[in-house]
Amino acid sequence: MPRLVVSVPTEQLAHDLVPLPDGVEVIVWTMDAAADRDAIDIVVPPYMNAGDIYPSLRGLRTRLVQGQSIGYEEVVPVLPAGHVFANAASVHEASTAELAVALTLAAQRRLADFVRAQDRHHWATEFAASLADRRVLLLGYGGVGKATAARLAPFEVDLTVLASRARDEGDVHVHGIDEFSSLLPDAEIVIATLPANAATRHLIDDAALSLLPEGALVVNVGRGPLIDTDALVDHVRRGRIRAALDVTEPEPLPADHPLWSLPGVLISPHVGGASTAMMPRIARLVRTQIDRMLAGEPPLNVVIGG
Repeated sequence: MPRLVVSVPTEQLAHDLVPLPDGVEVIVWTMDAAADRDAIDIVVPPYMNAGDIYPSLRGLRTRLVQGQSIGYEEVVPVLPAGHVFANAASVHEASTAELAVALTLAAQRRLADFVRAQDRHHWATEFAASLADRRVLLLGYGGVGKATAARLAPFEVDLTVLASRARDEGDVHVHGIDEFSSLLPDAEIVIATLPANAATRHLIDDAALSLLPEGALVVNVGRGPLIDTDALVDHVRRGRIRAALDVTEPEPLPADHPLWSLPGVLISPHVGGASTAMMPRIARLVRTQIDRMLAGEPPLNVVIGG
């Protein structure tokens, strides 16, 4: 009889957990049908489609549901009562920060224009904006925010950090959200890494966009609802603002949405964490949760229940 039963959604993740401590059984369960047992100690759901898969947990006894994303706002309304849920903090921060910097650089240095010119076999020399010496306002100083700040440091930017509350962390002064409006007029680039919740919904709205200087770049690797999409479309259409977006509202972005074709907009399809770094790191987190459970220690990253 195993001391601990763990379900994972793929054979690859099951393989990545090997070798396992004695008494641990790993099964592959994609959650597209009911489980073949009444209890599973740790359930690792598939990476996406929370609304479709979490109802499969009804009637199942678990000790931990270990998600594979940092964000969990979509899990809250669909997770059956009685389950403890942990997010995947430590898994996606580096990859998401990489993409934040990549989108910023690509937008500043007009890489999308060069790719289009390459498709036409056209040598299109243009003078572009730098990242160096730009005034960057970073929204959020959690895991992704800190990882982004660390990766921006070598680019010689003038970085200002804002989060929900003012504080000092080491040699970094973090401004509070009450200072948001006063910081926008000086920001040439805004990078949003915040989660989605009632306090952050449409934080970047028409009023906020209107405070930014002409030609400012808005980068979003947090969640789509941080930005009022209609307001953003209006400002981009008027040539005031540029945007580089890994997340949008709505999402997926409909094929006929104006953001696809507006000049000055660069879009990636919510791939911040989707890199080769993900699977080894999720395996490491799941293994840590297994070890902690075997040792009688509480799990890490619990954000619902517990």
